[in-house]
Amino acid sequence: MMGAQMTRLLSVSAALAALTLAAGMTLLPGSAQAMGVSFSWSKSDACASRSPAFRLSGVPRGVKRLRFQMRDLNMPSYYHGGGTVAYKGARVARGAFSYKGPCPPRGQSHKYRWTVRALDAKGKTVGTASAARAFRR
Repeated sequence: MMGAQMTRLLSVSAALAALTLAAGMTLLPGSAQAMGVSFSWSKSDACASRSPAFRLSGVPRGVKRLRFQMRDLNMPSYYHGGGTVAYKGARVARGAFSYKGPCPPRGQSHKYRWTVRALDAKGKTVGTASAARAFRR
C-alpha cells in the first residue's frame, strides 16, 4: 500500500509542477505555494521607457523588493534591462521604473518575457515568476 500511495503522490506532484510551469509560475522550495506574475502591453508605446503594470500572486512572506528584467525572446542578445522597486503589494503601477521598452522593427512582432525576483531584506531571492507576451509595432 505504501508503494502505491507514494507513486500517486509523486504523480500528483509532477502534474502540479507541470501546470505551474505552464502558467509561468515558479514553485517555492518546500512549499506548494507558487509565485505568479502577469502584465499587459495596454497603453505601452513602442520603444518607450515606462514599465507596464504588473500583477503578482503568491508572493512569499518577508519580501522587501522586486527585481524585474525583460528579455526579447526573438533577439536575446539585446539588453532591455529592468528595474527594482519596493514591494508594496500585489500591484506594481505602470511606470514604476524605466527600462528599454519593446521596440521590434515596424510591422513585426517580438515576444518578450518578464522575470520578477522577490527579494528579502538581505537581497536573497525567495521567489521568482515569469510571463511572456508578444508586442507588435
